[in-house]
Amino acid sequence: MSKVEDFLSKSEELAVVESIRMAEQNTSGEIRIHLEKSTKIDVMARAHEVFFELKMQETLLQNGVLIYVAVDDRKFAICGDSGINDRVSADFWASTRNKIAEQFAQGNFKQGLIDGVTEAGMQLQQYFPSVADDTNELSNEISVG
Repeated sequence: MSKVEDFLSKSEELAVVESIRMAEQNTSGEIRIHLEKSTKIDVMARAHEVFFELKMQETLLQNGVLIYVAVDDRKFAICGDSGINDRVSADFWASTRNKIAEQFAQGNFKQGLIDGVTEAGMQLQQYFPSVADDTNELSNEISVG
C-alpha cells in the first residue's frame, strides 16, 4: 500500500465517519482519525503533533481523542487530551488499542477503525457522558496529511 488514499475506499471511509457520529451520541468526547503515509519520528510523538495541528486541545472539556495511523509504517497511536488523561489510569486506551490492532493484523483496516472508535466512545462515556446541550466541536471527517 503506497498511498494514504488507498487505505480506505470511499464507502469504507463513510462507514468509519458514521461510527464516529454514532460513538459521539453517547459521550461529550470528540473522536478524530488522521491518516498519514508515514512518520519519521516516534508514532506517539507524531500523534501528539497532529493532535495540536488539528486544534483538538480546544474542546470545552479537553476531551478530544485522536486515532493516528501512519499507513505505510503500519503503526498507529491513540492520544487523548488532558481532560481525559487527568482522570483515567495509564492503561485507559489499552482496550481501544487492542481492538484496532486485532483487526489491523488481519488487514481489516475499516473494521479496526470502527471497532476502535466504538470502544473509545464507550470508554469516554464513563467519564464524559452525553449532555443535553452537547455540540459537535470537532469534525467527524477523517483528516489526511
